[in-house]
Amino acid sequence: MLFGNWGYGAARQFDVTGTGAVELTKRHHTFSLTKQGAATGNLRVNLSWRMRTSDFMDDRSTSLGAGLRHPFRKFTPEVVAAQGPAVVNVDLDLACMYELQDGTKGVVQPLGNILGSINSPPYIQLSGDDRFGSGAGEDIYINMDHREEFKRLLIFVYIYDGTPAFDRTHATVTLYPGNGPQLEIALHERAPEARSCAVVMIENRGGDIVVRREMKYVYGFQSELDRLYGWGLQWGRGYKSKV
Repeated sequence: MLFGNWGYGAARQFDVTGTGAVELTKRHHTFSLTKQGAATGNLRVNLSWRMRTSDFMDDRSTSLGAGLRHPFRKFTPEVVAAQGPAVVNVDLDLACMYELQDGTKGVVQPLGNILGSINSPPYIQLSGDDRFGSGAGEDIYINMDHREEFKRLLIFVYIYDGTPAFDRTHATVTLYPGNGPQLEIALHERAPEARSCAVVMIENRGGDIVVRREMKYVYGFQSELDRLYGWGLQWGRGYKSKV
């Protein structure tokens, strides 16, 4: 089999979506890339999102049934007839705070055009900035061939501009390892006033690379996440260039 014992036995240990991806949830919130043979090559972290109207609420029974009947439907934006306020104006950004084994700390993010590097420290690189919720989204690439140099990596999402409305966007962070199943974390908790969300932590636990779901919302920006996780970076105001 392609993923060794990945299949029925693994499905009992993790929550699996209709597409075969592993969904990190409150119940099953950790996943070892090392134990699944997926800690090599480039790990792609994708943020996909789209804006939705205030009347577009989660109908769990409808969405679940449709997902089982049409597993690829989740990738097709739904047409929503707005009855109240129009589409929410939100610009979500994907970013990564990193700490290396030698003590080096920093951030890779669109703000300030801090894009990183995939072939030299920090071995993390941001590709693109999706300001409008397109289908492609934003990607961060992590060079797992240098995994021994990582101590911890915090993948987070923040609202750069527009309404602080995580609860009115449909956002998912997906990890695509070089080998093995993809990992999904849906940002569906209700946090109407939050501007930032720590989504997932990737830690080197004595050589075991473990992904842990965080899903911690804060009402400030990067500096508040920094304080929450004790990173110790210095932050200042920053702006994006005009489109």
